[in-house]
Amino acid sequence: MLKKNLVVVLMAGGVGVRFWPYSRNSKPKQFLDVLGSGKTLLQSTYDRYLPICDPENIYVVTSEEHAHLVQEQLPALPPDQILKEPMRKNTAPCIAYASLKIRKKNPDAVMVVSPSDHLILKEAEFTATVKKAAEQATQEEKLITLGIQPARPETGYGYIQYIENKKLIKPVKTFTEKPELALAKKFLESGDFVWNSGIFIWSVKSILKAFDRYLPDMAEVFHEAAARFDSPDEEAAVKTVYSLVKNVSIDYGIMEKADNVFVVLGHFTWSDLGSWGALHDVLPKDAHNNVVAADALLYETRNSIVEAPKDKLVVVQGLNGYLVGVFDNVVIVVEKDREEQFRRFVNDLRAKPNGNDYL
Repeated sequence: MLKKNLVVVLMAGGVGVRFWPYSRNSKPKQFLDVLGSGKTLLQSTYDRYLPICDPENIYVVTSEEHAHLVQEQLPALPPDQILKEPMRKNTAPCIAYASLKIRKKNPDAVMVVSPSDHLILKEAEFTATVKKAAEQATQEEKLITLGIQPARPETGYGYIQYIENKKLIKPVKTFTEKPELALAKKFLESGDFVWNSGIFIWSVKSILKAFDRYLPDMAEVFHEAAARFDSPDEEAAVKTVYSLVKNVSIDYGIMEKADNVFVVLGHFTWSDLGSWGALHDVLPKDAHNNVVAADALLYETRNSIVEAPKDKLVVVQGLNGYLVGVFDNVVIVVEKDREEQFRRFVNDLRAKPNGNDYL
């Protein structure tokens, strides 16, 4: 019964600024083979859910401009399972749209809402964890998230503090977004904090009730628009809704406020692949801790990433902790772990008259 009611929503609307210049406006990181596996991150994520979810129950939410990439990369996905956002308004509107769309088809659905650009290893353990959480979500009004045991005091992730019990699902005490290093270290020492994976599991009824309670203005305009879903007017209705609603994340809008939030601890390997430093952590490295995806000569260079097309030779000397890359019309040589810099590069480019040529 659960498999029939299990619905997966893949969020594929991000732009991957911290992965510039590999990730571009025309093809963000979820549509790239970032890991060199022969599959894009979106394709890997889709395949990961197939053992527990029927293909007709998998939806992808993406921006209008990238819907063609979803169709190209997931050709088996029917067009009506690709939900197109007219503008980026963060995760709450994306989830409200998907929830109401799914409710029309199956009001008893249990949703798994997942980013489409993360790395997960030990996939059998992952899908078993998701199934157990989904079974819990069918029983009561629970908003469940998957938490990952932290391996280091990471400042780029959100943290969830939970109340220990002997059960599979544990009540959530607090959410904290991207703490300073000193606070992240304290979280690690305390032992009752986990990383927020951004993967959510709940029944359609539970999440729509939470929207009504915590984001009533957003819920109201989406409920009005839902009458026109699955009709020729859907696109116009969605455009109107998105022009009216606020830009708000599901974490801030609902999860941090609700009193029925729980976490299931995941024991699989996970990374949000949110930066060049995160990518460096998970890819194979040479004897000097360099990730090399290029025809390269390296001298006195360590802890770096070197990437370039096959027809380019890259010679690097004397660097420690750098990204050296040739990506289409951009050559970049920067400290790879200063991820805030990438936002600055992109913002500075937007201000240049020809900056969009490089974005």
